[in-house]
Amino acid sequence: MMDNIHKQILKKIKEFDTIVIARHIGPDPDAITSEVALRDIIKLNFPKKKVYAIGSGVSKFKCFGILDKISEDVSFNDALLIILDVPRFDRVDGPKKEEFKYTIKIDHHPCEEGVTDLELVDDTAASCTQMITDFVFDTKLKINKEIAENLYAGIVADSDRFLLSYTSPKTLYLAAMLMEKYKIDIMSVYNKLYERPIKERKFESFLISNLKVSKNGFGYIKITNSLIKEFDVDSSTASNMINDLNFIKELKCWAFSSYDDNSKIYKINIRSRNIPINQVAEKFNGGGHKFASGARLKDEESVDALFEALDNECEKYRDE
Repeated sequence: MMDNIHKQILKKIKEFDTIVIARHIGPDPDAITSEVALRDIIKLNFPKKKVYAIGSGVSKFKCFGILDKISEDVSFNDALLIILDVPRFDRVDGPKKEEFKYTIKIDHHPCEEGVTDLELVDDTAASCTQMITDFVFDTKLKINKEIAENLYAGIVADSDRFLLSYTSPKTLYLAAMLMEKYKIDIMSVYNKLYERPIKERKFESFLISNLKVSKNGFGYIKITNSLIKEFDVDSSTASNMINDLNFIKELKCWAFSSYDDNSKIYKINIRSRNIPINQVAEKFNGGGHKFASGARLKDEESVDALFEALDNECEKYRDE
């Protein structure tokens, strides 16, 4: 069945001369590397096509590739839109579905309803880049070392270096295939993903030192703009550190909240060990994976309500 969907996606890619690739707002390395890699795969195999990877850029992810800006005179009436690493259109950064002739989704998040014309969804995959790697090998499309390194980076990042429970034999097999076939410089990849200035390490120490932990094992901290300025770090820094708390014994679930001045939204990052949290997040304008989710809220009262709901969820598992 997967082979058949891969063939259908490739057929649609061949059919359209203009292709736009988008992903979720507030991108992580998997989202960025997915869209950059897929854009470059299509351009390498079909050089006459116009292919754009779009969305708001993140300065620390420029090392994976530069995103595209589309001029206003470009028409999407006869174009293909591919959305990656995002279950619903209200989470897509940029384009609107009705602007395009045909839409495709490739995603590894659980989703109960279809939102595009053609969908490849596998919530057992550790990352969207894993799914694209599988698509490439199955369809025998050409890639080069640079593309392979971006795919490998996304797989490593979303599996947290193969530590998370979503890691499967297929995850390891596809990563090994990329390493073997394209002689990936893994140290270069790891430096891009994990090298940080000392001010970010100091900020991380502050977060752990000031994390509040309930009797139920729920850890949380609210990150203010004044803290961001004090440590001179990027506003997205905290969300990139959320996995660093994964092996603190006292934590069953933990969450960071930070306020985005531009969007006037509170961004919540949530992780857990063996406690399902995505359904809780969905009740607060969020969602994601079973043990890795997020939400975007309009006021601090909603943040407090979400934290209380997560603490209550932890209480159900307190004696386990």
